[in-house]
Amino acid sequence: MHIGLIGGIGPAATDYYYRSLIREFAILGEQLELTIVHADAPTLIDNLAKNDADSQIDIYNRLTERLASAGAECVVITSIAGHFCIEPFKQDSRLEVIDMLKAVDVAISSRGLKRVGILGTKSVMETAFYSGISTADVIAPAGRALNEVHTAYVNMATSGKVNSSQRAIFDSACKWFKEQAKVDAVVLGGTDLALVYKEGQSFVPVVDCVAIHVNAIISSAIG
Repeated sequence: MHIGLIGGIGPAATDYYYRSLIREFAILGEQLELTIVHADAPTLIDNLAKNDADSQIDIYNRLTERLASAGAECVVITSIAGHFCIEPFKQDSRLEVIDMLKAVDVAISSRGLKRVGILGTKSVMETAFYSGISTADVIAPAGRALNEVHTAYVNMATSGKVNSSQRAIFDSACKWFKEQAKVDAVVLGGTDLALVYKEGQSFVPVVDCVAIHVNAIISSAIG
């Protein structure tokens, strides 16, 4: 299956998807057919803040048409924040949409996680992953930490790199999740958090949503 990625939201996440798919297809000995189109991250953040799903879906549909013209048979949004309008987009899209939210929900259930923290944009955290987690309680950072995490995440995502002060904010939130909120794991509710934490290499167990999404893409593309 020819995979279509809507990238740019943000740049580091797009690179992570691209490299991961290249690596996994090579391991499987399969030929990767892939086209990437660019969406604007600040525009997405603005539409998300205004809850303007229609404007964002118009962007997705225009880019999906471009992907279809290039031969793509499915479309992937390389942003968790960008999933705020995923359900109406799935109904509207010309191509099959490989949905991250459903894949992560299945993964959390299969791991038996019952209480998870979450990092990402304010919208993702306040809506508990857009209500996409059905089998675990989702805990957002408390107090001013919620806005601090949001700001650090948005700045990191738009720049495509993480600095020491942003990393300290994420680490502080994870320490609170682990010691005070007593979570089983922390959901990386922003695709660019791959810049900060890797599953099995962080001081707190994490749910790597991008890795889960990549696996779902591969399953859809080659079975």
